[in-house]
Amino acid sequence: MMGWIVRIAIVGVIAGGALIFRDRLSGNAGELKAGDCFDDPAGVAVVDDVQHHPCNEAHTAEVVYLGKMVGTDDAYPSDQVVEAWVTAYCVPAWTGYTGKNVDTDPILTLGWYQPSNEGWGNGDREVICYAGRIDGTALMNTVRVTP
Repeated sequence: MMGWIVRIAIVGVIAGGALIFRDRLSGNAGELKAGDCFDDPAGVAVVDDVQHHPCNEAHTAEVVYLGKMVGTDDAYPSDQVVEAWVTAYCVPAWTGYTGKNVDTDPILTLGWYQPSNEGWGNGDREVICYAGRIDGTALMNTVRVTP
């Protein structure tokens, strides 16, 4: 009986640690949520994992919107279709989140992750929109506008 209690305690400590240190762990990009701060692995064709950070520490991106593209067919969307979707959904969310105009802000820019061709074929439609600095340097605080 004592052995089970010890095992349960160990699992509890591990689970608690994962929750406490979530902002410092590398994790699947598909698990990002609005408000999460992370390092964008720039120059990578397919992003699987990202390094999470608390927003008050150095990071290069912050999630401003999560959405799903529509489309039930197997045809992967063209760049124009994705960009139109981003303009319709991510740009307004970015503006509401940051309080800035994406077309005229001299510091911040909009980026996004879209499903890979393979992911699209498997039914993945999620798009992750994020804010980052135009020059790619680190942010030291959240980009969320304070109400």
